[in-house]
Amino acid sequence: KHDGASLQIKNENNKLSVAGGGLSETENYKRTKNKNGRAFFDGGETTRHSVIVLGSGPYRIGSSVEFDWCSVTCAQTLRQNGVDPIIINCNPETVSTDYDMAKRLYFEELTAETVSEIYQKENPKGVIISMGGQTPNNLVLSLAKQKVKILGTSPASIDGAEDRHKFSKLCDTLGIDQPLWAKVKGIKDAVTFAQKIGFPVLVRPSYVLSGVAFNVAFNAPDLENYLKAASKVSEKYPVVISKFIEGAKEIEIDAVAREGKILTYAISEHVENAGVHSGDATLVLPPQKIYGQTEKQIEEIATQIAKSLKITGPFNMQFIAKDNRVLVIECNLRASRSLPFVSKITGVNFAELATQAILAIKTDLVPKKAYENLDFVGVKAPQFSFSRVQGADPVLRVEMASTGEVACFGADIEEAFLKSQIATGTKLPKKSVFISLGGDENKVKFLESARLLADLGLKIYATTGTSKFLTSHGIKNQKLHKIREGKKPTVVDYLTTKKIDLVINVFDPYEKEASGDGYIIRRTTIDWGIPLLTNLQTAELFAQAITTKKLADLKALPWESYVPI
Repeated sequence: KHDGASLQIKNENNKLSVAGGGLSETENYKRTKNKNGRAFFDGGETTRHSVIVLGSGPYRIGSSVEFDWCSVTCAQTLRQNGVDPIIINCNPETVSTDYDMAKRLYFEELTAETVSEIYQKENPKGVIISMGGQTPNNLVLSLAKQKVKILGTSPASIDGAEDRHKFSKLCDTLGIDQPLWAKVKGIKDAVTFAQKIGFPVLVRPSYVLSGVAFNVAFNAPDLENYLKAASKVSEKYPVVISKFIEGAKEIEIDAVAREGKILTYAISEHVENAGVHSGDATLVLPPQKIYGQTEKQIEEIATQIAKSLKITGPFNMQFIAKDNRVLVIECNLRASRSLPFVSKITGVNFAELATQAILAIKTDLVPKKAYENLDFVGVKAPQFSFSRVQGADPVLRVEMASTGEVACFGADIEEAFLKSQIATGTKLPKKSVFISLGGDENKVKFLESARLLADLGLKIYATTGTSKFLTSHGIKNQKLHKIREGKKPTVVDYLTTKKIDLVINVFDPYEKEASGDGYIIRRTTIDWGIPLLTNLQTAELFAQAITTKKLADLKALPWESYVPI
């Protein structure tokens, strides 16, 4: 029967059994309950050489199949090395809760109390919390207080990275550059500090998933509102505000370390500038627009942090770079949602290697720079569900909004990027493009991209200000009015009659328009199923890609054509 959590099969002797997953066909696999009524799926007796792996819990924005891949890979690696994996997770949609993924599965809520009870019953070698994402990471201090042995990086080190105040102080001690910051003691002090260093500033709570309550404040009233929201989601831990660097490139490093020494790493770059959450960003590996000196600085900083925090297992760090100066944003001592991506692109299984490092298992030699000899490009693009969320403004900010992702390969960034856009549902424009650019700077930066679109033979529509700018630079276009202008034809008229194939609407963050014309344009675009680009860098790359590639140039090749298995 299938009860939503386990598939149970009766063998010829009418006993419950399963086959595969490393279990023999005669091994009984039973659903039962312990004395406290907790359900678990029993694959036979475990040994003292067992390890508990915590899953990711319910799927939601910020925690999805990426972390389940890490948990399952961890369990498989344990089993391959003679260790019985015990999984605790409560999501029937995950692979980790399949009946044959572990020696024993506890289909239970991920709380400190539950994990502690199961730990006492099973008496394992320890618990691996670093594969399930933020949810198990948040349990580390509570579990440590209950004498649960945490395998891998120590609880003190994890807290030293998760606590924004402690991590910022560590960077200061090590002489690592980071945006100017302050621990918030009160709203008045926060406003004073922000005015001293200059707006905009980033509000950053601790121990949160997917950038919850992260916000960029452009003025004092915004800062006050954002601090109140941040304090509610991070009541036990400090909220830090830091200078938000505009126009900076965001970069990530995923790495595996053993006892403070990095075994392998991969550096990826975001297409979008800083200000878009990493889960909503378009990720490129190997990086295409990073100076060699910048890569070197990132490796040196990661090496310092790994050594200082004595990291054993996976970790991820995020940086911003501007004018070849690298500054640290944050560090997560756990698997990241980009870990499966870098594993698939490089052919180095970071989750497997991290598990081996945690258990001090001898590992095969792997390249320290995992992406060094790649002759192709991988792009990871976000998938959004704005069309199903009535009234949501489909713009990208520092708090995550995407509900999925796709990863594509290509001979170059244009091919990989275009494949990723098509895979997420974006249809390539055939006849027309509407362009609306807020602020003079955005208009200037997108000028050459607009010219590329016009040269393709696409009819250009634009709002009044953008139309005037494009016309002054020799780009033929048709002006469409905003609703508030009270004239015809309006942008909405053309959107609802499907005369526009693609909308590029880049707004000025300094202009507040929660229900203004920009929002109406974006919302109408989504509601009528028209592709929408709201980020300047993504729109620039899109224009470049459709100019240099045709559909016939996009090759559908299997994974092994890029990465030898």
